[in-house]
Amino acid sequence: MGADIKIEGRVAIIKGREYLEGATVEATDLRAGAALVLAGLKARGETMVCKLEHIDRGYEKLHCKLQKLGADIQRLPAP
Repeated sequence: MGADIKIEGRVAIIKGREYLEGATVEATDLRAGAALVLAGLKARGETMVCKLEHIDRGYEKLHCKLQKLGADIQRLPAP
């Protein structure tokens, strides 16, 4: 998505950026998945979040709730 992130031991150093770019990303856990969905909504272009199992366990019908708030989001069937 274009973020400038460096890992040093147990610390992540993140340099800010004016905007994020849409990308294909994987939800590796619940909180990271939710953060990727929100980042994708803010990013320029299209973002596809894959491996939604973690998100589904923690947030029931997240895409429907975000749509009610005006988000341009849709859930596609798994390939």
